[in-house]
Amino acid sequence: MLEVARLEAGYGSARVLHDVSLTVAPGEMVFVVGRNGAGKTTLLRTIAGLLPPAAGEIRFEGRSVAGLAPEKRARLGFRYVNQEKRVFSPLSVRSNIELAAHGAGEPFDSAWRRAVALYPKLDEFRELPAGRLSGGQREILLIARALAGQPRLLLIDEPTEGLAAIVIEDIFRILERMRQSVAAIIVEQNLAIVRRLADRIYVMNEGRVVHEIADPRKIAGAEPLECFL
Repeated sequence: MLEVARLEAGYGSARVLHDVSLTVAPGEMVFVVGRNGAGKTTLLRTIAGLLPPAAGEIRFEGRSVAGLAPEKRARLGFRYVNQEKRVFSPLSVRSNIELAAHGAGEPFDSAWRRAVALYPKLDEFRELPAGRLSGGQREILLIARALAGQPRLLLIDEPTEGLAAIVIEDIFRILERMRQSVAAIIVEQNLAIVRRLADRIYVMNEGRVVHEIADPRKIAGAEPLECFL
């Protein structure tokens, strides 16, 4: 579905990504791991169209998306969930989903049913201002909002960062429910979650992919994933 080849990108004259290549198949959950500053967020932002590549190629279903603005990539089926957990704080949870559904061209009722199926407690928070949700609940709302319009590819940055263990388990269950219905590239530091969910893992260091782990479940009982970082 997605092919990234020899990607170079950065900020101004500062090059962050160096010759990065990866692929994502339909329905596959691919994780990108690495230490802080490895280039993981820059990679997602470049795939989403928020940063222009300096070199390399990004192809979606065989089509180059070079030069396409983020909103045009969204129409192709991309969704980017950033790590800042930014919601429309004054608006209700319901209105957050309604806005996303309108932008994606989906009736609100079906988008809302999908969101509640993903996380039933959203129905309890329906009229609550989104800014009053906890950090974990805001992350869940962002994921539910990103699923409006039934996208083909999710780009999720650090979904469990800074969250309590009980909320991390909620997010794990949500990601597990999404499996096979949408492809995803997920940047994640919680290696226990990565081991349990990943179809494949790319390890980044200093802006480069230094390992591709094609069958993560085989390493769960052998050498620790930490050995690859």
